[in-house]
Amino acid sequence: MYLGIDLGTSSVKIVLVDDAQRVLDQESVVLTLQRPRPSWSEQDPEAWWQATRSALSALKARRAGEIAAVRGIGLSGQMHGATLLDAHDRVLRPAILWNDGRSGPQCAELERRVPHAREITGNLSMPGFTAPKLLWVAEHEPEVFRELARVLLPKDYLRLRLTGEYATDMSDAAGTLWLDVGKRSWSAEMIAATGLEPAVLPRLYEGSQATGVLRQALASEWGMRSDVVVAGGAGDQAAGATGMGVVEPGQAFLSLGTSGVYFVSGDAFAPNPKSGLHAFCHCLPGRWHQMSVILSAASCLGWLAALVGARDESSLLAEVEQLDRDPGGVIFLPYLSGERTPHNDPHARGVFFGLTHASERADLARAVLEGVAFALADGQTALLEAGTTIERVWVIGGGARSVFWGRILASVLDRSLCYAADAELGPAFGVTRLARLAVGDEAAQRVCTEPAIERVIEPVPSLRERYRDRLARYRALYRALRETFADQADPA
Repeated sequence: MYLGIDLGTSSVKIVLVDDAQRVLDQESVVLTLQRPRPSWSEQDPEAWWQATRSALSALKARRAGEIAAVRGIGLSGQMHGATLLDAHDRVLRPAILWNDGRSGPQCAELERRVPHAREITGNLSMPGFTAPKLLWVAEHEPEVFRELARVLLPKDYLRLRLTGEYATDMSDAAGTLWLDVGKRSWSAEMIAATGLEPAVLPRLYEGSQATGVLRQALASEWGMRSDVVVAGGAGDQAAGATGMGVVEPGQAFLSLGTSGVYFVSGDAFAPNPKSGLHAFCHCLPGRWHQMSVILSAASCLGWLAALVGARDESSLLAEVEQLDRDPGGVIFLPYLSGERTPHNDPHARGVFFGLTHASERADLARAVLEGVAFALADGQTALLEAGTTIERVWVIGGGARSVFWGRILASVLDRSLCYAADAELGPAFGVTRLARLAVGDEAAQRVCTEPAIERVIEPVPSLRERYRDRLARYRALYRALRETFADQADPA
């Protein structure tokens, strides 16, 4: 038996998997997000821990026998978050998350201090990454920076609470801007550029390596073995890839969660930072990946549902499907939290364009679905321009449940999309595979296999043609507003 714990932005999800890789049960606990200022995004790390304990206790209540047989735990989580601890492991301030845009000026300063930073990290310095956040803290909260003893990524704070170990995996570490991604080791130069010492950062492991064992007190509380191994795990996207068997070169997936990700696996470090692509380590040895990222995907639909008074996202989707109009005049820019690929623009904002008296909320919802698809198309263009080979593309995340959205995506991307029955399990399931590898001596290719295809969604020829023109208008709209976004930016 294996447990996978996925610390997402909106919830903590835990899955229980048996030796045949069947999901026996799962539990999730909702998390809240704090936005003290328009471009800020924070969470309380203690809330992560309490949600994890609550979810595990609920699973134990239903599955005590299976929980007692768990041999390994895998950890996945939202990437880039800065969790700051003092010398006694006390949290110094709320964690600054991946979709926080306050550290734009610090990104420029980091690249000024290390002019060849992109060669080391393989990535542009973006506000979402961890290192610029530390420069912001040093400048704006010097009293916190003086007390700083440890910086951990979100899932690795859970690891500390579970095991007492300061550790992270290569895939998550690659999103900090402190990692020499090609060498898979911390860069002393990048660490020094943020005023830190190497001892502040956790030890590095591959995702399939053991990093420690569960604390005895927790093992007793949950009725678990005394030797439960906690694997290195993965950042959420690499974990999702592992769960879908996307580990060989050219294999790919789209993730429709809070953010939107276009992920392609590779066997070499292949950076192309000028286009806003991420070049990260995969969570398995000898593997890397490229990734285009949009900061708001399925979260846009949740935001709109609340704004227009819909019962929930599902009911709003049902309205869109019932109306089922051809693409209309409303265009949506999904930049509610700024944007990464390809714009690297923390000042970009969401926009509805083309509203009339005839516009209904279903028209707005359809524009949201299309806008997210257009943003992912920008990412696909960046990948292809970088020379990336894209073969089979899976769709995972909460947005994968909508066949209607799938038809829009396939038509905009002009690509067949594959879906699996349990695609929404994603990262939590993926890290159970890493836990299994950490416990035994199996080959990754044997464990990290692709699922059975439940359905394939093909492009709709009539939509494909219409969306070419609308995609061009979408791109022109951003170009027209780019300077206005920057002029109206809130100071950090």
